[in-house]
Amino acid sequence: MPVATIPPTYFGMHIHHPAPATWPSVPIGAWRFWDAHAAWPDMESKRGQWDFSYIDKYLSLAEEHHAEVLFALGLTPRWASARPDEKSAYQPGWAAGPADLQDWRAYVSTVVAHCGGRVHVYEIWNEPNYRPFWTGTTDEMVTLTMEASKIIRSIDPHATIVSPAATNNATGPKWLAEFLAKGGGQYVDVIGYHFYVNTQPPESMLPSIQQVRQVMAENRQSKPLWNTETGWLPPSKFESDELAAAYVARSYILAWSGGVQRFYWYAWDQSAPLPLIDKDTHALKPAGKAFGVIQSWLVGARMGECKPGTDHTWTCELVRNRANQYIVWNPDGPKKFSPPSQWHARTITPLLGEPYAVKGNTIDIGPSPVLLDSTAPN
Repeated sequence: MPVATIPPTYFGMHIHHPAPATWPSVPIGAWRFWDAHAAWPDMESKRGQWDFSYIDKYLSLAEEHHAEVLFALGLTPRWASARPDEKSAYQPGWAAGPADLQDWRAYVSTVVAHCGGRVHVYEIWNEPNYRPFWTGTTDEMVTLTMEASKIIRSIDPHATIVSPAATNNATGPKWLAEFLAKGGGQYVDVIGYHFYVNTQPPESMLPSIQQVRQVMAENRQSKPLWNTETGWLPPSKFESDELAAAYVARSYILAWSGGVQRFYWYAWDQSAPLPLIDKDTHALKPAGKAFGVIQSWLVGARMGECKPGTDHTWTCELVRNRANQYIVWNPDGPKKFSPPSQWHARTITPLLGEPYAVKGNTIDIGPSPVLLDSTAPN
């Protein structure tokens, strides 16, 4: 059961096109640099020719908005690639490892030195069990992790290093187990993973989280577990904006309850099927509003028991300043719920609405979480 206070940095985000004028209007505790023109090929398109213009703008934005940066290191520019003509998710050759390990060392050294003092969290590669992002062997990835770790620690001894983050499909846990068995865990401080459950509800993340935690335990890894990328992508579909908002809120509640200590949503300016903002006006959509609301519910609280009942109604206890609150929802649809008398529930706050007084012995709940507490509404 989680016992730590939920920090602002739990609420991570990806932003594809960050700019001062369109910075999110809700808090962003942590920001992962990925799919934002910040990979190795973007910075060093030719050997020794560096372009940090994007990175410097991003670092200034992060500092201005107090967002902790997670710098994801990875992808190989074609000139350095061991297989420059091989297909990847982006350009040819980018998913292969470097032909010369010295090029990787130079890349990591240059980035960490340039960002010194402004970035203290680094992740090694992206989804190494998924061929569009990595076509090398696990042994090669352990070597890249070892080399990067030595360099990062030599420049910033107190940096946090996140493992290569496998993604949630049939090969993910197996890849992580192999990486750890081959000694990769000794070079990192955090185990990263991507808990995508596309087309399924957020509750489906919990068995996957437990599976990864089991792999960690079997390999004697008691390190923190971070979800460094998750959202909902096509072919997922949402029948309403309210359901999309509910998915955002439930994802953050459930991941913390399962033992995940950081969660980077993908992505702030992602379009369908689950947009957080309007693509033209950048105004918050319900899902974007929910990202802000769920932070106000969770940050600064400790989470107690969080579990479903026999009718699939979830109840999650929060403790804040010695006062208890409760989050309740049922993913199946509308239900009647009777708050236990010991909750002393006086106020109910909908995810996308204003608080109002609890009247009678039952309340209406559904897929969208509500917050119950013992204080009277204003």
